[in-house]
Amino acid sequence: MTGSPAVFTLLGADGRSYRSPTPGTLGGHRRSRIFGRLDCPSALRALGRGGYAAHRVFFADEASAVAAAYRPCGTCLQEEYAVWKASC
Repeated sequence: MTGSPAVFTLLGADGRSYRSPTPGTLGGHRRSRIFGRLDCPSALRALGRGGYAAHRVFFADEASAVAAAYRPCGTCLQEEYAVWKASC
């Protein structure tokens, strides 16, 4: 007997959570409204200090994160961050 398939909670372009059979490719922080790679050194340090996980969200892709009004991380997405910063 096999277990039920894994289900992941992602944040959509409209800023609402939804269930997905596919894990997110990017992580974000709900309070700071920043998104980045799952292996971002800055996010991993924050997770290690504790407290950050309660505000963690996940996105299927960059377009969803941007549409949900999150900005790219300046540490792990430097090129995307530079483009975002230039548009402000």
